[in-house]
Amino acid sequence: MGFFREISRNHILLSALCAWLVAQILKIFFEFWRTKKIKFSLLISSGGMPSSHTSLAVSASTAIGLKEGFYTPLFALAAVVSMVVMYDASGVRRAAGNQARAINDVIAHLEKSGIVLDKRLKEMLGHTPIEVACGAIVGILTALILA
Repeated sequence: MGFFREISRNHILLSALCAWLVAQILKIFFEFWRTKKIKFSLLISSGGMPSSHTSLAVSASTAIGLKEGFYTPLFALAAVVSMVVMYDASGVRRAAGNQARAINDVIAHLEKSGIVLDKRLKEMLGHTPIEVACGAIVGILTALILA
């Protein structure tokens, strides 16, 4: 029981998890605003507005800075990890999503010629820079509110 009590007292972890949850919930609202459809599956999916990976990492970094100081090596490490997450979300994962879209186009073309393929690749993997920026804002605000 002590383990769960200690986890519940870890404000940095709780801040990060709350930021992730807020971002995932916001995805449902942004998708509804865009398509007028409610998609609860977005609660557990990657991609979309805002970046929940970025929210999680930036909230942890901000909470560490608030608790330990923004001059500490721990904050520096957290900030660098957050930058890697943001680069990955808007660069590598976004490129993978674009490649998946192109492959799905090829699959659709093949299916029109009679070749049956039963699997399409997930296209919504990464984020646009604005989705990453909004994720960072969610992370910072969550850490400030919960501090």
